[in-house]
Amino acid sequence: MTDIKAALRAQHIETPSWAYGNSGTRFKVFAQKGVPRDPYEKLADAAQVHAHTGIAPTVALHIPWDKVDDYADLASHARDLGVGIGAINSNVFQDDDYMLGSVTHPSARVRRKATGHLLECVDIMDATGSDTLKLWFSDGINYPGQDDLRARQDRLAESLAEVYDRLGEGQRFLLEYKLFEPAFYATDVPDWGTAYAHCVKLGPKAQVVVDTGHHAPGTNIEFIVAFLLREGKLGGFDFNSRFYADDDLMVGAADPFQLFRIMFEVVRGGGLEAETGVAFMLDQCHNIEPKIPGQIRSVMNVQEATAKALLVDREALAAAQSEGDVLGANAVFMDAYNTDVRPLLAELREESGLAPDPMAAYATSGYFEKIAAERVGGNQAGWGA
Repeated sequence: MTDIKAALRAQHIETPSWAYGNSGTRFKVFAQKGVPRDPYEKLADAAQVHAHTGIAPTVALHIPWDKVDDYADLASHARDLGVGIGAINSNVFQDDDYMLGSVTHPSARVRRKATGHLLECVDIMDATGSDTLKLWFSDGINYPGQDDLRARQDRLAESLAEVYDRLGEGQRFLLEYKLFEPAFYATDVPDWGTAYAHCVKLGPKAQVVVDTGHHAPGTNIEFIVAFLLREGKLGGFDFNSRFYADDDLMVGAADPFQLFRIMFEVVRGGGLEAETGVAFMLDQCHNIEPKIPGQIRSVMNVQEATAKALLVDREALAAAQSEGDVLGANAVFMDAYNTDVRPLLAELREESGLAPDPMAAYATSGYFEKIAAERVGGNQAGWGA
């Protein structure tokens, strides 16, 4: 049990700045009281999540949503709050120029603009001390014959190579993939195989990020995780839940058993070890639930799935597997999943000087009432703002 507690204490889960702003669907964005008005206030809210959970010490930024004049000052502000700057997320999908693509666009001018933004994000990494650039491209086509599929891969490779060469010592980029949307006929980075192939060609500073909402129904995500870990190419996760497509709901909400299966493969493949560099990041939009509690609950969900994965009796599982004991092996697996780990995690938090129930502790902290009163006026942060 000591080893399990040590592993849980060492786990870090990164929260995204955009989760603290207003978000919604294409029909409506629902504003809430106390929402941050700038990146500094987003960091303050993220610091609350870390203060109550103890395992959320970094915050991902999204550029230009989190654009400021002085990134070194923003990083200093984060440190004063007890958190740090995590991955820098680029945005090449919200400009009119990118209607036909960004780095894969037929126009050399547009490709140059998009790649320039990615290089700007590396500059921001330098200024904030971030070691990770996260790349997601909405690039693709809607109709057969609209553009040359192979040429678009060539353009993508050219841009990725330029960004890769700009990375400094100890820096990396994570290439994200998505099955569809907003490109409906062909997406330029539609699956883990495409992302993996580009990363292998580039070298060790390029890895794949797995967004749990970016797969076709029935996809065995834990297999992808196991494969990428085996090849040293799993850079991290964007955790969320999906019912239909890329819903960006709270991680573990739709299928907590899937999250457990994923985390078991992470444990099995050594992905909790710091040297593997696997980043556990949240990528969610809290449309109807309050922002900070939504992030606290999400961190707790990942932590619970991790604790259950650590409880799997690996020796008993291996013995049953080697003997071809199908039901016995499954029983070992299910015993761990069916274990209530909440008392263990409550004990772990108390040993770390935290309240045993982070949700209850936040609810009685008075922080929401404080920000609701202080953050009146100005423009609230929101998706795309």
